[in-house]
This record gives sequence, structure tokens and C-alpha cells, in this order.
Amino acid sequence: METAATIKEVRAQIKEWKRQGLSIGLVPTMGYLHEGHGSLMKRAREECDRVVVSIFVNPLQFGINEDFDRYPRDLQADAVLCRAEGVDLIFHPEAEEMYQEGFCSFVDMDGLTGELCGKSRPNHFRGVCTVVSKLFHIVTPDKAFFGQKDAQQLAVIRRMARDLDMDVEIVGCPIIREEDGLAKSSRNTYLNPEERRAALILSQTIRLGRQMVEEGMTDAKALVAAMKENIAREPLAKIDYVEAVSMDTIEKVDRIEGAVLVAMAVYIGKTRLIDNFIAQA
Repeated sequence: METAATIKEVRAQIKEWKRQGLSIGLVPTMGYLHEGHGSLMKRAREECDRVVVSIFVNPLQFGINEDFDRYPRDLQADAVLCRAEGVDLIFHPEAEEMYQEGFCSFVDMDGLTGELCGKSRPNHFRGVCTVVSKLFHIVTPDKAFFGQKDAQQLAVIRRMARDLDMDVEIVGCPIIREEDGLAKSSRNTYLNPEERRAALILSQTIRLGRQMVEEGMTDAKALVAAMKENIAREPLAKIDYVEAVSMDTIEKVDRIEGAVLVAMAVYIGKTRLIDNFIAQA
């Protein structure tokens, strides 16, 4: 496994692999890797000849007073996990490498970003689209792998790739959870023991919502209301949003028809956690 810090190094390696006719899979991450990221690498390893993992805490997708400065970082531990999953190349640039002095070009989207995280985190998805677009140009992957936990991000990137005719297949992978149900996240490390216990209200509420749909619930507003009521039972939880939206448009729906994304963001103390499930009716 190699580690590259510059775009020039990555492009040289990619050029050599492509000369050999090898397919390339990309797993974009912000580091502090866990088993959820590992599952993406495993899938990439199964489907591609070579696997590239980018590790870059992207300043553009953090808003004012968000956790950019304290976002956890541990490149040494990340490299151990990557090596164990058969990764061929880690791309770990500094911010100055990705955004040179005078940088002023961005990739933005009018649709799919008005609800959920896009509503509560203005400019977040402009940062996501810009950095992922740059990674696609640098690595030129055949496939790129993203987790379903960030469901709106997955939908946004799929639309961006389609709208801008990017020659890459976007592969969505299932949410990976702890044994007690909490969705794996780098931000889980922020939680103290009491908050960690309280955070289980997210996965418990996801199970409640899924059960209600399986039992025939089709009223999206009633579903959301029941899920909010369940979260309110936890004193340490503060709801950012709980919404049911179309998987295609990320717009609110009144009924559970077709594929509906039921997503939430909840503060446990000062830590913002997300979770979701896809309802089919």
C-alpha cells in the first residue's frame, strides 16, 4: 500500500494502472476510519482491481461553529485499517493541495439540498460536491463507494454525477451499526458514557419507524410525529429534523409510496448524529 500527499503522485499512479487496463474504485472519506468505512473498502476490493481511499477533512463542508478543528484525525490508525482491507493507495492531501491560493470555483446544486442536512447546514453540500468532483477528476475512478448512512449525500452525488455526465458509477452501501444498533460514525467518539447510552434513541426510533411501515403505516406525517414523540422520551436528545422525503427528489412527501427516505438528525448533548431507513410501500 502506498500513501500519496499530492495530486501529481496520484495521477501518475492512476495513469500506470490504467495503462495496465486495471479498474479503479474510490472510497472518499474524512478519515478516523471505522468498520463502516471498512465495509466500503471491502466492496470496492470485490468489484475493482485497485482501490484508492482518500482521507481529507474537507473545510468547505463545515459551517461556522461546526467541528472542523476538533474533527478526529488519526492517519496511523487509518492506514492500519486500509492495509487490512487491501487498499492500494491512500490519498491524504493537505488543504493547500486541494484548494490552492485564490481558489474560487465551486460545484453547487439547486435541487436535493433544500431539506434535511442541506436545510440545517447551509453550503454543506456545496463543499461536498466540490471536493467529490475534484476527487473524481484526480482519481478518475470507474466506481465510487458511499455509505447509506449519509443518504442525502449519496443522492446528491448520484445526481451530480448524472447531471454533469461524470463517467463514474456511484455505489451505495448499507449502514454498518454497533452491536447495540447505533450507526457507526467518527463523531461517536465525542460522546461521553451517558451520551453514548442516550444516543441509542436514534436506532431505537429507526426500528420503530420501520416497524410502523411494515405494519401498514402510509401516512408520512403520522409516522414522523410518532418518531419525534419517541425521541422526545430521551432527555439528552434534541431534534434537528425528522422527515420523510422522496428518494429521488429529497422533497417532503405526505404518503409512504414508492421509495421514501425517512431520515433524522439529532443532537445528543453537543454532538449531531444522523440515521435513516428507506421505506418501501
